[in-house]
Amino acid sequence: MIIARQQQQTVMPGTRFRDEPKKFIKGSRYLLLRNYDSVKEKDRSRLDTLLEANGPLYEIHTMKEQLRLFWEQKTLKKGVAHLVNWILDAMTSDVKQLREMASTLIDHFLGIIHYYPHKISNGLLEGLNNKIKTMKRQAYGFRDMEYFTLRLYDLHADRYSFK
Repeated sequence: MIIARQQQQTVMPGTRFRDEPKKFIKGSRYLLLRNYDSVKEKDRSRLDTLLEANGPLYEIHTMKEQLRLFWEQKTLKKGVAHLVNWILDAMTSDVKQLREMASTLIDHFLGIIHYYPHKISNGLLEGLNNKIKTMKRQAYGFRDMEYFTLRLYDLHADRYSFK
């Protein structure tokens, strides 16, 4: 949570949190990473207070929520327009991390907009790769590669069986 750490020093002067920014931001990672709609009511007031006290953090959080709307666009044309507008907003921001994110999105622009023709993500594949990496770590010392291969097949046996 590099952004939150760097923003600890920029708590707005004149707020009651000016003297203890680390204590105020500490433990807020969950709140900042959650979608605003899915933050529980009891936590929402804390998040609102945090965002109100820290201008750059508010801007980052707002831009995160706007970027999330990219995946909800119905057509390629609307998706491209939304992403280009987001990138332009981020590039004109005073927040260094947003400018860096915009630069990264520009570098991967074509790959991102290729989501639209079929609306397929690689999330399932990433999850499978993560499970394989975990099994590799657990399998340290296996002498038999065939056994490791069988364990990989067994990893998803229930999901892909013909029962």
